[in-house]
Amino acid sequence: MHRFLVVIEQAESNYSAYSPDLPGCVATGETKEEVEKNMHVEGLQEDNIPVPESKSFAEYIAV
Repeated sequence: MHRFLVVIEQAESNYSAYSPDLPGCVATGETKEEVEKNMHVEGLQEDNIPVPESKSFAEYIAV
């Protein structure tokens, strides 16, 4: 199993997601749960592209 930082954003009528560590890997869904389910790396594995190591992290900061 792989573990990646995934950024989920609310759009006008759905949600979208991407991972800074997985260029080109994006997902959409009507709910946050659906977009989480749609975010996967099987396409990389099917194309015999190695899944990169996760290097990103996130923190909330007060500004």
